[in-house]
Order: sequence, then C-alpha cells, then structure tokens
Amino acid sequence: MNFYKIKRSQLTIIKLFVFIILLLLIQIYANNYAYSVTDESKKEVTSYIEQIFIKRNKAILSGDLKLIQSLYNMDTKYGTWAYEYEKRKMDYINNWAQKQGVKFISITPTVIVKKVRGIDNNFSIYLLCSTEYKYVYEDHPEVQNISKIGTYHNLQLMSKDNSWVISKEWYKDPFANSLDLGNIKADSIKKYILSQNSRDLSTIDQRRKDAAEYADKYCGAASSLEFEYKYNKKYRDYNPQGGDCANFASQILFEGAKFRKNSAWSYDKNGATKAWLNADGFKSYMTYSGRSSTIAYGSYDKVYKASYKLLPGDFVAYEKKNDITHISVVTGADSRGYTLVSCHNSDRSRVPWDLGWSDKNIKFWLIRVHY
Repeated sequence: MNFYKIKRSQLTIIKLFVFIILLLLIQIYANNYAYSVTDESKKEVTSYIEQIFIKRNKAILSGDLKLIQSLYNMDTKYGTWAYEYEKRKMDYINNWAQKQGVKFISITPTVIVKKVRGIDNNFSIYLLCSTEYKYVYEDHPEVQNISKIGTYHNLQLMSKDNSWVISKEWYKDPFANSLDLGNIKADSIKKYILSQNSRDLSTIDQRRKDAAEYADKYCGAASSLEFEYKYNKKYRDYNPQGGDCANFASQILFEGAKFRKNSAWSYDKNGATKAWLNADGFKSYMTYSGRSSTIAYGSYDKVYKASYKLLPGDFVAYEKKNDITHISVVTGADSRGYTLVSCHNSDRSRVPWDLGWSDKNIKFWLIRVHY
C-alpha cells in the first residue's frame, strides 16, 4: 500500500514536471513567433516609419493638423495623446520662429531603426532619429542655417484602414521643457535679433575650437553617420540615471579643451564626482573654482542681448525652480550671430541656445569659461 502511494506520488510529480516543461516550450514558441521579425519585414516597417516621420515634419512646417492627425490611431488614448503633443510642439516651433524672425524651410529626419518586435499588423519599434532643421532669417533668405536634434523613440505601429498609424509613442523631446512663448515680448526681441550681424569666430583660442570639434563628433543622435550617432565609448552614458548633459560638458572641456582633472572634478572607471556629473554641481564648481565667471543671469528677456557675448567653449546653465537642470556647451553662432549650443539629453548639435527653453519659468546662466 505504501509502495503504491509512493508510485502514485512520483507519477504525479512527473506529470506536473512535464506539464510545466510544455508550458515553457509553448511560451518560448509564442514569444519567438510573436517577436521574431525577418529582415524583409524590418525593412518594410522602417520604410513606413520614415514616411510617417517625413509627413509629420512637413505637416509641422505647413501647419497641416489634418495630416498630423492622420498619422495616429485616434481611437486609442495613447494615440490621441501623442497627436496632441505633436500639435503643441508645432505651435511652439512656429511661435519661436516668429519671435526669432526666422522661417524653417525644411525639417529632414534620418531614421535608424534599432529593434523591431511584433506580429502581423502590430509592431513595437525602438529607433533613433537624427533630424536636421534648416532655417533662414526673414531679411536674409539666401543664407541657410543648419541645426541637428537627435531623439530616441519607443513607438507602436499598427495597420488601420489599409495604412500604418502610430498607436503609442514616447521619446525624450527637446521641446518638452518649453511649449509656451505667450509671455515673451516677441516684437521687440525680433527687432533686436534682426539688427545683429554675423560673428567672425575664426580667431578664437584653438582650445575653444577643439572643444566645439569634440562636441560635434560625440553629440550622439545629433551627430552624423560618419560618427555613427554615438557617444564617446570611453565614458558611461548616464541618461538612464537621470541625464548625461554635465558628463558631456565635462568631456568637452577635458577631452576637447584639455582642462585638467582634479579631486573635485574627475571621472574614471569607478565613476565620477558630482562636479563632473551633476548639472548643478558642474555649474557651481566651474564658477567657484575660478575656471569660469557669469556673463549674465535671469529670464530670457533679461539675458538674450548678453548671449551674443558667448563664445565656443563657454556654456549655458538652465535653471528651473531654483535648480540647475541642464547644461549646454556653446559651439558656434548662426548667420545673425545668434549663439548655438550642443548637448546630450536630448542630443543637440549647434542649436539656438534657447530653442526648447524659452519660457518665463526658466532662468539662464550665461557662463564664460576661462581658457
């Protein structure tokens, strides 16, 4: 009797074990079936995404809300939210252009698809997009200015009514910090900006030029195919831990401009000091160490005239609620002498220093670095 019970118990365990194995095999098969995507499918999905991004940017230039709306699945809340955000961004870009006295003539995306997972007519995609913005000043339409912004997107693509639409999208958007220009006196600012001339930066210190060159090379998704849209592999990417802007600014000064490390400002394989890594720590260290000094501080309308004093290798610190939240390094000036900056998180290359930051709740520190 006991022997029989033992046999039954063992048989039950064996059956349970086999059942679990079968479940695991089914799950593995289901996952592989659901998420394996052939190279041909990946090319097809990439082509659709490229077309969506091209259409979206054309719609931003023309103000065509219907075209933007057609790119989203408006039957889902996530699709609706994504559309509403793009609408706000379109309004902001157009308002900023009006304040600046410029016209955007093209917004050209380069899409690099990293991962595609999906089945049938539903796909999840991770990609980077390097977007080139071209603008001209109203009174100098013959001179084009080029800025590049890099973004990293997680989106869901689905087939609907014989077309492909976005049902969900998330990305760290460079315009998210400022979508309201209603409190800026655009007319007087525009008049001043259009009265400025180009600046000759060819005679600046070679270390400043080297700083800008390093920034051009390693600004990630805002760089170019030549540099593989990547950060410098010698350094850890701190974006997942809250941001990489100060880390990149420190790299620019150390690798590009050859500032020496010290006990307060340092990076090695074990990590980095606060002054190297933290935006507020970086700004405080540079100022109190004597390596830099303040040119101007305050809201945009108080500092924009002083911004023309900035040179490549200087930096701008962005303050929200009494906290420095971002650092951008100056890398040039456009055809009207307007200061351009580069940074990580989000990736920017030679972008107007206030684009995406011109809001009454943001204050700016314009900092001269001493070379």
